[in-house]
Formats: sequence, structure tokens, C-alpha cells
Amino acid sequence: MQLYFSPLSCSAATRICFYEAGTEAAFIEVDSKAKRTQDGRDYLEVNPLGLVPALRTDDGDVLTENAAILQYLAGALPHAGLAPEDGRGRTRLQQWLSFVGTELHKATFMPLLDESANEGAKTYALERGNNRLDYLDKHLTGREFLLERFSVADAYLVTVLNWCGATPIDLGKWPAIAAYVARLQERPSVAKALREERRLYGAQLERRKTRA
Repeated sequence: MQLYFSPLSCSAATRICFYEAGTEAAFIEVDSKAKRTQDGRDYLEVNPLGLVPALRTDDGDVLTENAAILQYLAGALPHAGLAPEDGRGRTRLQQWLSFVGTELHKATFMPLLDESANEGAKTYALERGNNRLDYLDKHLTGREFLLERFSVADAYLVTVLNWCGATPIDLGKWPAIAAYVARLQERPSVAKALREERRLYGAQLERRKTRA
């Protein structure tokens, strides 16, 4: 499989899942601003929206949208146990993937990370985010993971929460979330993925400076 990714974006969740499963994949870096792969190809030919991740499966199909890709991987790599097997568990998985994708990723973090967003939008996102983080903190109190064991939803959540350092969000206000992040960042698959993504992000910034 081929994963089209941008360093430290939400596509890191898919990298985490590949490492969790111990499965090989081809990682194709995309410059999120230029919309080109590192070797100069037009990424819009892969995903017309220019967004990552995109996953090219072994049969050549191209999947987009993070939650869909993560659920596909859970099914394609059953040995990794990245999703519950029962119907109710799968529904809960979908619930948390939706929460992370809509309430945290898009509604909270994207306005805070968007250089073009005005201060009003950022203030509104922070206010909404506090309520969502209160809800998440309550759920994680006394829990190790979002569900009964590590799942693709945890890969997505730890990836999104890793962005806190680039925002005014202080996880010290939410001790259960802070403990969850610290715990998952020590998980081998997460630690390896984030270490590599930070290195790749730094290299991408240097290339942009050279081209400027």
C-alpha cells in the first residue's frame, strides 16, 4: 500500500497504524502548500482536494478521508486488532473517529492552526474546544484507551492532540487527557511515527526556505 502524507498532519495516524501492525508501506510525502509530492508529481491527480491522507491500496484503489482510511486499515490488517470485532464495538469506534474528526480536528484545531484565520475565529474555536476537551477528559478518566484496547481511534486522537504545542491549548487543565497523551507517546508505534514525522517536517521547512 502507498500512503500519501504530509509530516505532522492527521496522516500520521495512518503511519502509526502501519507501525502498530508491523506492516510495510510506501510513504509518499506531499508538500501541503505546493500540492506536489516530494519528487515533483502533481498531488491533485491523486486527490483533487489536495488533502492528506490518501491511501492507494494493493489493488490500485485510492481512498481518501482519514476516518475511512483508518477503518479500512483495521479491516485489512486484522492481526493488529486495531478495531473491535463486534457490531456495538464498531459503532463505538465510529463514534470516536467522528468526534476526533469533527469536534477536535476540524472545529477546534484547524482554526487555531490556520494562519489565515482571524482572532474571532480562533477565540470561538478555543471556547468550543474547552467544552469538547472537558467531555473527553471525563471519558478518559480511569481509562487507558478510548475503547477497551488501542484502536485506530487512539492513533487519530494522539495525532491530533500532538498539535497542542502549536496552539494555546494547555492540557494541564485536563489531567486525564494529559496522562493519556504522555502514555501513548511512549507506545513504540506512536513514538516511532512521531519521531520520524518531526524529522520530515523539519526537512520540509528547510526545503521551503531554500525555494523562497
